[in-house]
Amino acid sequence: MTTLVTGGTGFVASNIVRKLVEQGEQVVAFDILPPSDLLLAYVKPWARRVTFIQGDILNRTDLELTREHGITKIVHAAVFTGILPHIEAGRSKDIVNINMMGTTNVLELARLLSVQRFIYVSSGSVYGDDHPDSAVTEASIPRPHTLYAVTKYASELVTRRYGELHNFPTVSVRLGSPFGPMERVTGHRANQSLLKEWTGSIVRGLPIKVGDQSVERAFTYVLDIAGGICAVVNSPSLSYDVYNVSTGDKISLKQIIAVLRELHP
Repeated sequence: MTTLVTGGTGFVASNIVRKLVEQGEQVVAFDILPPSDLLLAYVKPWARRVTFIQGDILNRTDLELTREHGITKIVHAAVFTGILPHIEAGRSKDIVNINMMGTTNVLELARLLSVQRFIYVSSGSVYGDDHPDSAVTEASIPRPHTLYAVTKYASELVTRRYGELHNFPTVSVRLGSPFGPMERVTGHRANQSLLKEWTGSIVRGLPIKVGDQSVERAFTYVLDIAGGICAVVNSPSLSYDVYNVSTGDKISLKQIIAVLRELHP
């Protein structure tokens, strides 16, 4: 029994890979980029349980390379995180194509493999930045605004219906704002979390760029997110088809700055 993790060399997905192999699972990490030396070192204690395959989710021939590995579950985390305005405008077609058509290709692979469970890694951004609910839950109505958020929510719906049509279980997980190890800029992740940017600037002795300090985010440690996703992967049964995976507590940028000042006056 092996779990396929798409986007497996990326930020969140590489931590999902690590959590799964820590728990004794066999994992195939599929990504358009090869594993970096940093990632290989990150999973080195469990290296014998990880198989890396380089390929593109837009290329179904590449995805076929995974079929010989006994895949029983799929965690689809490959994505184009094009949330910066200039990227959203300049690469609109790529965002839609990768996030929508890529998801469809992976769902078709799931159909061919008759997987036991398909986990779609979505985002809390589907709720929008100005949701009227004081506490956003899975029952809150999605209000996606950016192309990234729109494609994530649309992919949730496609995932659910594909599973219904082809008789394999699906579930979507909506992530809080992740931070932690393995976060770096890649071809399909052009920006980093404010926590990564700010702490990196402080370590290098550089000033930090601060906008609206009242903005709040549910910053969540990425290994906690990965642990939550692994629980969804391995649960004997699931009662719902959408789960928020987040700390649930928002913190303002002003509060973060105050803590950083205490740690690094």
